Amino acid sequence: MALRVGERGVRAGDLAAQRAALIEFAEEMYGSLARCDQRAKGEQYTRGLLLEGRRKSIQPMAARLADGDEQGLQQFITDSPWEDVPVRRRLARRMTAVIEPVGWVIDDTGMPKDGRFSPGVAHQYCGALGKTANCQVLVSVNAATDRASCPLGWRLFLPAGWDADAERRARAKIPEDVRHVPKWQLALDIVDELIAWGLARRRASDFLCKRFV
Repeated sequence: MALRVGERGVRAGDLAAQRAALIEFAEEMYGSLARCDQRAKGEQYTRGLLLEGRRKSIQPMAARLADGDEQGLQQFITDSPWEDVPVRRRLARRMTAVIEPVGWVIDDTGMPKDGRFSPGVAHQYCGALGKTANCQVLVSVNAATDRASCPLGWRLFLPAGWDADAERRARAKIPEDVRHVPKWQLALDIVDELIAWGLARRRASDFLCKRFV
């Protein structure tokens, strides 16, 4: 499957031309999900993420999809009971085979956010903006070569201020056992997980170690 990807995603015509390959990919990635309606929503969600558009939240993605179902997609992401680990494991193995990485790159990614109640949001350094701002941060380990890269594993960074904030934890549905973990520890946990999944060890580079605190 080869898609031409622009700055904000894939054009609708290009994506439609590769629909069969995308369905095959989604069936492989979401094969662990028990129900067929969950697997169908997984494929729809994947198309929504790929499709050209600036905003990648549920409402605008559903509006761009010809078969968009905002309520169904929202339920799939927030309430439908399915395990994410088998999906992430399949993706990591698939992309490792495709990219054949020469190394792993440890990174953190800031996503600007408004408000106080998105999980993990805080006034912290945001790489996307190059300054401190209200954002969420993901720590990731990425397969990398000189021609391609892809995240193999990732964790949402939960700032320490969230540990004792019962209101925000409840509204964001943060599980009781999920607490603040330093970024460097999140990165090591991801590396351990990738090795446990059978991925070959790679030389790891951390270009952001000064911010992993």
